[in-house]
Amino acid sequence: MKAINWNTTQEEDHLIELIVERAFHELNLSGIIDETSLSMDLTATHLNGTPLDFNKLLSFDDFSFGHDVYGISSNLDRNTGELDNCFLPRCSK
Repeated sequence: MKAINWNTTQEEDHLIELIVERAFHELNLSGIIDETSLSMDLTATHLNGTPLDFNKLLSFDDFSFGHDVYGISSNLDRNTGELDNCFLPRCSK
């Protein structure tokens, strides 16, 4: 099994941090996922098969933002970093 890539740029790290902050401010994520796990989910998805446009995700309305954040978290295979169940985030490149 191929190891998951975790090597983000400083810019990607910053954008992921902004996404996590928005997600925990606007979405009811308590008891569903913690901030570190969401950050890891976004990173794994972005670097392991489904590149994400983080700026686009941040600009989404609440519905589309929630769709992608919940969808990534719910459909990520945490062993491979790939998305399952044919889920494709709206912010994918």
